Amino acid sequence: MNNQNDIFKVGLIQMTSSDVIEDNIKSAEALIREAAARGANFVLTPEMTTLFDADSKSVTDMICSEADDTSWRHFAALAGELNIWLLLGSIAIKEGDKAANRSFLFSPEGEKVVSYDKIHMFDVDLPGEKPYRESNAYQAGDKAVIADLPWGKVGLSICYDLRFPYLYRMLSQAGAIMLTVPAAFTYVTGKAHWHTLLKARAIENGAYVFAPAQGGDHANGRKTYGHSLIIDPWGNVLGDGGEKPGVTLAEIDTKKVLEARNRIASLTHDKNVAI
Repeated sequence: MNNQNDIFKVGLIQMTSSDVIEDNIKSAEALIREAAARGANFVLTPEMTTLFDADSKSVTDMICSEADDTSWRHFAALAGELNIWLLLGSIAIKEGDKAANRSFLFSPEGEKVVSYDKIHMFDVDLPGEKPYRESNAYQAGDKAVIADLPWGKVGLSICYDLRFPYLYRMLSQAGAIMLTVPAAFTYVTGKAHWHTLLKARAIENGAYVFAPAQGGDHANGRKTYGHSLIIDPWGNVLGDGGEKPGVTLAEIDTKKVLEARNRIASLTHDKNVAI
C-alpha cells in the first residue's frame, strides 16, 4: 500500500532564456504556473533561468548580490502562492568581482531552504565552437548541498557537475534519493552525452534524477540541447522535454529507490584501493 509521502508529481521547466532578465522571469513564471496547475508538487527550472550568458565578464554588470537581488525572492513568493516546492535551477549572483552560479530551493511556505553554488566550472574547447571559459566570469562553489523534502532527501548539482560522478556518489551515500541537475548543455555535448550521463548517475546511485534544461537558439549565438529528463532509479526515462520550451511531468514513487538499491546494493560496496 502506498504512503502519501512516497508519491508526488515532479514538473521540469524547459526554457530558451535570453539576456533580458525581466523577459526570462515572465517566461519562467508562466511555465511554473502551468506545471503547478497540472498537479506538480515539486517544480524545477533550468540553469541560468533569469540570464543566459555563457562566460562573459559583462554578466557581472547585469547582476547584484544575493542581498540585493529581487529575482530569487520573486520565485520564493511564487512557491508560497502556488504551495509547491520550487528549485530555481540557477541564477547569476554577484560575489566580489565575479558571479556565483547558484541554485535556490524554496518551500511551499515561500521560504529559502538551501542554496548551492556550482562546483565545477565549464572550461573546455569544443571542436568547431568558440572556447568556453566559465571561470572567466564565475567563481566555483566548494560545498555539496543536500536538503529534506517531504518525500526524502535531494542532492543539488548544476550542469557540468554531471561529469563528476563522485559528487553524486557522496550525495547518495549521505542519504539523497533524488538528484537535481539543472543545465544548459551545449547542443554538441548534449547530443553526444546528455542522456547517457544522466542515466548513469541514476543507475549507479539507485536515485531519481531530475534535469531541467535550456534548449534552443539563444540571443548570444549559443545553442543548447534541451531534452529535460526525468529518470527513475533503474535508468528508465519517465519524461523527455524534447527541444522546445515547455513543461515535462511525471509521477514519482520513492519506494522505487529502495527497490533499486536492494536489487543492486552498490552504494554499500565502495572500496578504497591504492594505485
